[in-house]
Amino acid sequence: MPEPADRRYGPAPLPQPRGPLSAAVTDALRRAPYDLPAYLGVDLDPADPVTDEDLQLTLFLCYELHYRGWQGVDEGWEWQPTLLALRARVERPFEAALRRLAGVPAMPAGRHAAELAGRVAAGLAELVAADDGPSLAAALQRRADLTQFREFVAHRSVYHLREADPHSWALPRLGGPAKAALVEIQTDEYGNGRLDRMHAELFRRTLERLGLDISYGAHLDVVPAVTLATNNLMSLFGLHRRLRGALLGHLAAFEMTSSLPNRRYGNGLRRLGFDEVATRFYDEHVEADAVHEQIAAHDLCGGLVRTEPALAPDVLFGAAAALAVDRLFAAHLLDSWAAGRSSLRSPAPPTPPPTVPLVGSTPVTPAASGGAREQIALV
Repeated sequence: MPEPADRRYGPAPLPQPRGPLSAAVTDALRRAPYDLPAYLGVDLDPADPVTDEDLQLTLFLCYELHYRGWQGVDEGWEWQPTLLALRARVERPFEAALRRLAGVPAMPAGRHAAELAGRVAAGLAELVAADDGPSLAAALQRRADLTQFREFVAHRSVYHLREADPHSWALPRLGGPAKAALVEIQTDEYGNGRLDRMHAELFRRTLERLGLDISYGAHLDVVPAVTLATNNLMSLFGLHRRLRGALLGHLAAFEMTSSLPNRRYGNGLRRLGFDEVATRFYDEHVEADAVHEQIAAHDLCGGLVRTEPALAPDVLFGAAAALAVDRLFAAHLLDSWAAGRSSLRSPAPPTPPPTVPLVGSTPVTPAASGGAREQIALV
């Protein structure tokens, strides 16, 4: 028998279903590819697609087939036509909900492409400045306890363990200045080709320092729909060429709102007594994203609009959608903590396997780093 895949890098085991649709898809994925019945006889139009557990997990199940795949799942499912048709049907209410959430950003006018590009960059800055979402970063810096910080890290692990991958879908869909700018940003995200400097690897060290499972997809079962939605949003934009402008706008919003929050996250961990290995992921983003902010707004999104002016509205939509969903995510965590309950769906993540030494890292428990006197469950 072949050796099992390294759990740090995937594929992850299939998560537990959260409703009839995700149950039907999960059951199908355990078999050899076959034609699914139309829509599996399930309601595909929930009242709130962004926070619907069944819909968001179904999308995540489908999208992950284009990333690392699922443990034990036949790779032929990636392009199985009836599953793709189901995914497209589920995407429609999700995209419609995103457009309602994002609203209609003011469309800048320009007499020529270069002027329009400058106004799109200014429009991105205005969207970011006008964002009035709750400050999750400030709460984590100033008052979150270790249990809450560990919850936050578990939520973010769904993205950060594959950091940069969703935005890389844009690379073959771009040319010219936008492509060059995206390569510059992604090169940093992937550690300039050094494994120990890849942002996903730095985050894995943070997970390890906090006593959390470092495996790819380890925390899927405990994160709620809104966390999955922050990830599905990127996959939706990345896997559809027609939404390439929205994908770049999303990345720009990411980069333009990253530097100060990451400084706060790092300071929050230092307040809790953790060392530079635990904080390096966040510290790395403080400087890098301050540079990326300008590249993303002017060279990436501006470069795209200079060559494809018709995509300007999509760029602003993608940024507005990113900010809107992140507001929902932050509100969920802060409201849960204010009410004295966990922001996760169940009391604790899966039990970590024996620690696998990381490149350039010596495994250390939170107690050894001064952050906690014992490894604790998330709640």
